[in-house]
Amino acid sequence: MARMSKTATPKDRFDHLLKVIASERFLKKQGLGHEVPFFIYPYPAEEAVGMEAMLASLVKQLGNRGVRVVEINLYDLSIALLHDRGIWDAVLAAEPGIRKDELKELLQGVLDPETHLIPEIGARLSSQEFDVLFLSGVGEVYPFIRSHNVLNNLQSTAKEKPTVMFFPGKYTHSLATGASLDLFGILQDDKYYRAFDITHYEI
Repeated sequence: MARMSKTATPKDRFDHLLKVIASERFLKKQGLGHEVPFFIYPYPAEEAVGMEAMLASLVKQLGNRGVRVVEINLYDLSIALLHDRGIWDAVLAAEPGIRKDELKELLQGVLDPETHLIPEIGARLSSQEFDVLFLSGVGEVYPFIRSHNVLNNLQSTAKEKPTVMFFPGKYTHSLATGASLDLFGILQDDKYYRAFDITHYEI
């Protein structure tokens, strides 16, 4: 099966994604050249509202094919971490009285990927059997959590099974600038080159 067409409809993209992830080649991490099995699924930001329903359908249909998926929404995970550490109410109380940059610095500290986010993801993965990890909620946690920081720190924790990050924007490659994750198609400052664009994955 060829890679997905640039003119594909949302349904075409869903069908292609389902076939790719359910394929033996994908699940066995073939054709990656010993790179970490990280994949980006870029989608138009205007489709973000329907992404939750699409993900639920994708997880269900993959389950029907015997593919076990762990989905971790970064926004939901962040809220859970703040509650677990007993600082959720304090953050809410502080928000109206501090500047946006101060709030950003505060949340980046308490939700640091290396020390807080990734260990919790690792704990969740080690507690269950799975075939694929889905990461969602990327747009909701910006700018407190950056996608490239998550992927960089995740390399030591989730490299045995494929990981798919659902990204509202573009994953572009250029000889001049390298690879970048352009959130919402406009914020072009997250450099990350080790992930594969799953829409280009051939089965």
